[in-house]
Amino acid sequence: MSFRARKIIYPFVICVCWCFVITRGCKSSGELSNNMITSEIIPDVIDTKPGIDAVVTYANDVKVNEGNELTPSQAKSVPTVQWNADPDKLYLLAMVDPDAPSRSNPTFREWQHWLVGNIPGCDIEKGDLLSEYIGPSPPQGTGFHRYVFLVYQQPGEITFNEPKLTTKSGSARGKFSIRKFAEKYNLGEPMAGNFYQAKQD
Repeated sequence: MSFRARKIIYPFVICVCWCFVITRGCKSSGELSNNMITSEIIPDVIDTKPGIDAVVTYANDVKVNEGNELTPSQAKSVPTVQWNADPDKLYLLAMVDPDAPSRSNPTFREWQHWLVGNIPGCDIEKGDLLSEYIGPSPPQGTGFHRYVFLVYQQPGEITFNEPKLTTKSGSARGKFSIRKFAEKYNLGEPMAGNFYQAKQD
C-alpha cells in the first residue's frame, strides 16, 4: 500500500471509530419514550419523548436503564452522564423526583436533585452548577420514586436568574417544574433522557 493511500485510509478509520464511540449506548427514541409513558413520566414531568437515551453511570459501574430499580446507596454519589452532544453547543442537565413525598401524594412535585446549565458538549464539570447533586432519599414507607434525568440543548449561552442551591438547600428544592423552567429559558423539549426507580433501603 502506498504512503498516499495510507494517509487517506487512516483518517477514515479514525473517523468511523470515533462516530461509533459517541453513538454507542444510545437506544432508539421509541424504546425510551414507551418506558417513560408506561411509568407516566409523560405527562407527569414532560410532554414529549426525548430523542435518545442519556447514558447515566454511578459508582461501581451501576447503570441507569430506563426505569430499573436502584437503591439510594447505589445512587449516593454524583453520576457521569453522557449523550450524543455537539461540542459546539451548550446544554442543560436536570435530575428531578416527581414523587415527593410520595407518588400517591406528590405535594412537592418536583423535587430538584441536580441542575447544571451552559454545559459545553457533555463536559458537565465546565457547566454552571445551579443545584448541587443530592442523591435519592425517599421517605420510609412511600414506595418507589422515579428519578428522571433530562438533557436540553440550549439556544445559546444563558444567564440563569436562579438561586444557587447547595446540598443544604433542601427546603428550596421542592415544587420545582422542569417543564416551566424549560419554558422560561426557551429550551424547548428535552433531547435526551433516562430514569430509574428507588425506595428506601
